Amino acid sequence: MAETGGRRAGADLQAVVDELADELGRSVVVNDPVVRMLVTSRHFGDEDEVRVRAVLQRDAGADVARHVLDQGVARWSRAGVVPERPDLGLRARLCVPMRHRGELLGLLMVIDADGSLTDPQIRRLEEVAAAAAALLARDEESEEDRAERARLLGRLLGDDVVARGAAAAAAVSGGLVADAEQAVVTVLHAPGSARPEVATALRVVLDSAAHRHPHRSLAAPVPGGGALLQVGAQLDPAEVRGTAERMVAAAGRLLGGADGAGAGVVAGIGEIVPGLRSAFRSARQARAAARGARALPRLGPVAQWDAVGPYGFLLQLPDDVLGPALIPEPVVRLLRHRSAPRLVATTRAFLDHGGSMPRTAEALHLHRTSLYYRLERIAEITGLDLQDGGDRLLLHTGLLVADLTGSDGED
Repeated sequence: MAETGGRRAGADLQAVVDELADELGRSVVVNDPVVRMLVTSRHFGDEDEVRVRAVLQRDAGADVARHVLDQGVARWSRAGVVPERPDLGLRARLCVPMRHRGELLGLLMVIDADGSLTDPQIRRLEEVAAAAAALLARDEESEEDRAERARLLGRLLGDDVVARGAAAAAAVSGGLVADAEQAVVTVLHAPGSARPEVATALRVVLDSAAHRHPHRSLAAPVPGGGALLQVGAQLDPAEVRGTAERMVAAAGRLLGGADGAGAGVVAGIGEIVPGLRSAFRSARQARAAARGARALPRLGPVAQWDAVGPYGFLLQLPDDVLGPALIPEPVVRLLRHRSAPRLVATTRAFLDHGGSMPRTAEALHLHRTSLYYRLERIAEITGLDLQDGGDRLLLHTGLLVADLTGSDGED
């Protein structure tokens, strides 16, 4: 019986799996790269709780997937053992990565609780995994189709209003995505996204997310990572965030990190906007939010546009503009002063509390006399009038730039 996961497995793949299972006298399963079942054979009395749950619910569970991926299976080049997890109802398995031209397309798995598979049987499993990978590759989207989809999404989310309209019409008429009332864009960023293994990990998790909702999602690579467009009559912000969190975690595990943050994978989520033709606005916000997640760890690996706050306008500046040179000289002097940690903290509190002396003193647990002294020192060092709105704006903006660049003004 065939199961569907991230992609539809063909009858030929099912036949190969059934034949191998009969040959070994063991149940065989093919999962996608994020451990969702694609195809399974009949059982031979060797099933465990996880296998039964996967067949009945089409999902082995997030904890099981995490355990499998934490073994580094996405980087394996040959068969290896996934150790048992009795607390999850998981017996030990032999796992064979299914690669085609170096790209990981799936995981062939056989329960081997007692380690009784012989060397010839393991070699046979590796042979079949290679053949099955070729079958999966045959059903995969062609590189040309994938490139065209990326171009289409790029135009849909780009700056050219005419191109956006044409791309939206083409996406709807081509059945790629519905013309729904709402749209939202999530952008994934990962270090080294041009490297094949990183690009593959991002593509796998983006495609996996898109395949969960056919005609309501569209995914493609973008510079620095990938983008997921979601549409619907009434999008749920919690579900949108949950999807982003799952993608970050899955990509991180595929890249060998314990989670997305450990591998440097981050996501930015734009606002939910009215319709497909407004998706470009959500995309701009998502790109900025993803940059914010990279620069400001306190935002977490998944940052939403509305959480970026005053950093938002700066995060939309080009990389070659948003740099240390953008920090105003008065702020540079403050950042490089020997008492910078204390004085910068005082400055932030003063600005965050709208220049209110009582609220600033309370926040810093300072006597007002001490606060006055510190503010006088800040004014002397910067040469700015802290009662002047323009000077305060300059100071605040300079500190925001310093946060994003991690710099005190030195290139």
